[in-house]
Amino acid sequence: MTDQLETPFTILDPFLNDPTILEVLIDNYDCAYVERGGKFEDVESPFTSNEHLIESVQAMADYMGVTLDAANPIMDIRLPDGSRMNVVLPPIGILGPSLVLRKFPSRLLTLEDLYGFGSISPEIADFVKACVQGRLNLIVSGGTGSGKTTILNIITEFIGIDERVVTVENAAELRPRTNPRRIVRLESRPADGDGRGEVTMSDLVINALRMRPDRLILGEARAGEVLHFLQAINTGHDGSMLTMHANNPRDALARLETMAIMFNPALPILTVRQQMASGFDVIVQAERLSDGSRKVVAVSEVVGMQGDNVLLQDIFKFEQTGIENGRIQGKFVPTGYIPTFVDRLRDTGIAMPVSNFTPR
Repeated sequence: MTDQLETPFTILDPFLNDPTILEVLIDNYDCAYVERGGKFEDVESPFTSNEHLIESVQAMADYMGVTLDAANPIMDIRLPDGSRMNVVLPPIGILGPSLVLRKFPSRLLTLEDLYGFGSISPEIADFVKACVQGRLNLIVSGGTGSGKTTILNIITEFIGIDERVVTVENAAELRPRTNPRRIVRLESRPADGDGRGEVTMSDLVINALRMRPDRLILGEARAGEVLHFLQAINTGHDGSMLTMHANNPRDALARLETMAIMFNPALPILTVRQQMASGFDVIVQAERLSDGSRKVVAVSEVVGMQGDNVLLQDIFKFEQTGIENGRIQGKFVPTGYIPTFVDRLRDTGIAMPVSNFTPR
C-alpha cells in the first residue's frame, strides 16, 4: 500500500502509517481503539455507520479474493503489507460488525531492541542462541500479543546461513531475518465458497517433510498438524521450532497433548507424552505483563518422563521485584538448574559454562 495507490485499505492508512500503533480494534463503527505503548487508547473511527464499515470490509474482501457476507460472516486475511485482519459480521457478531487489525511492523526488531525494552537478558539470549545452533527443538509459547512471533523471528538469525528452512503458517506472520538464505514459506488456505481448494496446516506439514528441510518451523500450532510435527521431530528433524498460545510451559505441553488427541482420539495419551518428552528440548515462555511490557518470563527444559508425566525444569525466569511509576521492575535470573543437554552441546563445540546457570 502506498499513498499513490488507492485501495479499499486506504481508509485504514492513518492507523497503518502510525508506527506507534500496534493493533487496531473496531467494535461497531463508533467504538474504535488502538494498542499504543501496551495500553488501549480510544481513537476516532474512520467509519460513519455500521453500513459503511460493512461495505468497506466487503470491498477489502473482494480485493483479496475472499467471500465475506451473511453466509460467510468471518474473514481472516493478510493485508498487502503483511498485517493481519480479522472481521466478524452479523449475525455471528451479535452486537454488530467487529474488526481487528494486527499491524505488521515496518522494521524487524533485533536482540538489541529487546534488551532495550527489558524483554530479555543477554544471558538468556546467549542460551537460546546455543540451543538453536545446537539443533535443539524449541517451543516459543505465550498469550496473545506476548511477542512470540517477534522472538521466533529473532531466533531465526541464529540458524546457519546454508541451512534449508521450511516455514508453515496458517497466516504468514513470520519474517525470517537475513539468515538463512535458503527458505521456503508455506501458508494454509481455506476452502472457497463451494467448499473446494482447502489446504490445511496438516497438509502443509506433511508436504514440508518432503521438501528436504534442515529446519521445520511451525507458526502458531492450533490443531492436528501438531501430531505430524511431533512425528517429524522424533524421526530426525532436529532443530525444529513452533509457536503456540499457552499461559506457561506446563500449559504448552498440555495444549499440545490436547491438539494431538483431538486429531486422533484413538492415540494413547502416554504415547503423545512420550513423543513430546523425547522430541522437544526447550520451551521459551513469553508474557505480556499488566503494565503492557513484554518479557521472556521463563526458559524451561523438557527433561523427559517421570512416571506417566512429562518432567519440566525451569532454567531461567523473570522475578518481579516491584512497580515503579506504573512499570513492573524485576530481573532475569538463573534457577541453578543445569540442563541435561549441556554435555551434548559441548560435544558439538558449543560451550555452556556451568557458571551461566549459577544464581547471582
